Amino acid sequence: MDVVTFGEAMVMFIANEVGPLHSVRCFSRSLAGAEVNTAIGFARLGLKSGWVSKVGDDIFGKYIIQHLQQENVNIDQVMIDKKFPTGFQLKSKVMNGDPEVQYFRKGSAASHLSIDDFDEAYFRSARHLHMTGIPLALSNSMREFAKHVQSFMKMEGKTVSFDPNLRPSLWKSHKEMRKVINKIAFESDFVLPGIQEGEFLTGFTQPSDIASFYLERGVKLVVVKLGSEGAFYKSHNEEGYVNSYKVSKVIDTVGAGDGFAVGLVSGLLEGIPVREAVLRGNAIGALAVQSAGDSDGYPTRTELEQFIKHSVGRE
Repeated sequence: MDVVTFGEAMVMFIANEVGPLHSVRCFSRSLAGAEVNTAIGFARLGLKSGWVSKVGDDIFGKYIIQHLQQENVNIDQVMIDKKFPTGFQLKSKVMNGDPEVQYFRKGSAASHLSIDDFDEAYFRSARHLHMTGIPLALSNSMREFAKHVQSFMKMEGKTVSFDPNLRPSLWKSHKEMRKVINKIAFESDFVLPGIQEGEFLTGFTQPSDIASFYLERGVKLVVVKLGSEGAFYKSHNEEGYVNSYKVSKVIDTVGAGDGFAVGLVSGLLEGIPVREAVLRGNAIGALAVQSAGDSDGYPTRTELEQFIKHSVGRE
């Protein structure tokens, strides 16, 4: 495989009408979960991606497996748990801004992923590991699994990318979140915080200072996502800003950061210049915000090339 990742997938019910969730009558079903979003995104670009997790022995679990099979994501290490259920979430429909999301995930099958479920040969078969900070918050066993996987991949000489993907509501305290997230970030090759995440995690407000905070601790490349302003990248050899793409209408921002990770990491794995990889990340992020589902807007290779070729607003 080119990329492997792990985490929790949830069935997502998206409101068909604008308004608070408690007033919505009809929903459409989709799939959610940061890591599964990236696995789908990589697969659509033609990379061989794998996703590791647990799902319940229920209709939601069956839906997730079926959906990933259709997306050509490797699910050889997706385990079916007969004791615990698959998580799900509800997401509101909005005309502007971020939607309201309510989770039903506590005690889910995925949260019981542990080191006992680690398959050495499976992870060794991938050349890159993509991680987010979400599994670190779901349970102690999942956090230990994450640490073990990262350590193993580093020892095997693989590269590791890390998107903090902060979810304060899942943590006991901000202090714990900052400490645990940064510890994993320091052991990663590529770190991809949003600007507000970077400010929280480092105490700095400028993208260059946020990047330097991680570079001084062993990270090779830091890319700070700036939303509609594009992104800033910095390594030990180069740095710069890359403008965003103009979007006529933003439908839903959820999934844009995961799409950015897909563009950036796929570019780095293919050996294109860092600046071009960041531009690819911006492109997929722009496509993502124009659809309601988390990964619905992720492009195929041809769709991505056409978007970059014909879009205005790029450098």
